[in-house]
Amino acid sequence: MNSPEVWESGTVLEARRLHKEYAGATGPVRVLCGVDLAVGAGETVSIVGASGAGKSTLLHLLGGLDRPTHGEVVLGEWHLSRLSDDDLSRVRSRLLGFVFQFHHLLLEFSAVENVALPLLIQGVAQKEAERRARGILEEVGLGHRLEHRPSALSGGEQQRVAFARALVHEPIVILADEPSGNLDRSNSERLHDLMFDLAREKGVAFVVATHDERLAERTDRLLHIEDGLLAPIQLEPLG
Repeated sequence: MNSPEVWESGTVLEARRLHKEYAGATGPVRVLCGVDLAVGAGETVSIVGASGAGKSTLLHLLGGLDRPTHGEVVLGEWHLSRLSDDDLSRVRSRLLGFVFQFHHLLLEFSAVENVALPLLIQGVAQKEAERRARGILEEVGLGHRLEHRPSALSGGEQQRVAFARALVHEPIVILADEPSGNLDRSNSERLHDLMFDLAREKGVAFVVATHDERLAERTDRLLHIEDGLLAPIQLEPLG
């Protein structure tokens, strides 16, 4: 599957009239009710809202981890709802990166082995995969921790490994669900600095679901999700 070049300028990820509902005991439970969203290359977008408002559901749909009830998601030139499961998996593994509140690192693997894993899954030779993994770990400030397992890393270091793993295959979009929610303020701010540096230097778009107002205030756009819909909001500057 050849990678499209559409994302070199303009929109890289788009949701069009996105609906999602689940079967409930008394009828359908509507989580998203016609969400529209367009994200540009290198843009940072934060999504805030109450717990259960649909932030994680929206990220899962944007990332092709779940399929919408109605509407569509377009990544680059790929209409995700039109792809088979196999093609969707291939597109997702090449064009998207995922970071979650809990890093989900493999405990028996070193940092470099964890980061190399997405490349190995794509069929990249182990030597090349580990070379690229070392390079991205050095970029996130962990060149001295390559062979350490997660148990020997701090929480902030573990989450930087997770960011490196999300970046190693050079995605066009990273979807992050409360990426600093499990960190103290100091480590959170370091992680946020890293995210914005990556967006600026590599042109990677970030869509972040967060409760952290300091992170939300720094993104290019801040959107609020409520009653299944997205709306832009403006935070007052923090003192």
